[in-house]
Amino acid sequence: MNPHPYLFLATFFLVAVAFALVPLGLARVWSIAFAPRKPGPEKNATYECGLASRGDPLVRFKPDYYLLGILFLVFDVESVFLIPFAVKFLELPLGAVLAMLLFVLLLAEGLAWAWMKGVLDWK
Repeated sequence: MNPHPYLFLATFFLVAVAFALVPLGLARVWSIAFAPRKPGPEKNATYECGLASRGDPLVRFKPDYYLLGILFLVFDVESVFLIPFAVKFLELPLGAVLAMLLFVLLLAEGLAWAWMKGVLDWK
């Protein structure tokens, strides 16, 4: 008798879920058994570097740093994809060359977009 073709996938899924949930459950049981809750005014107080907090907790930051970091990651990782293409350039079929040309054009479009938006201007 042959097993169902999706039995392996179902078993794999259950093992993956158990692999994630069993350690979480064990940690929860451990914390309940060995670290019982003892709430109080000192434990529930806001603690930040030993100093009482003052002022507005919301700190404004410039999103330019975030955008510049994302751009760096995009172009850094994509340059890694260009290295194997450059090594085997002469041995690739036309379809692969056209796919890489499209890839490079999309990267150039992203760079042009960032330039036009002013993301690359450091203020």
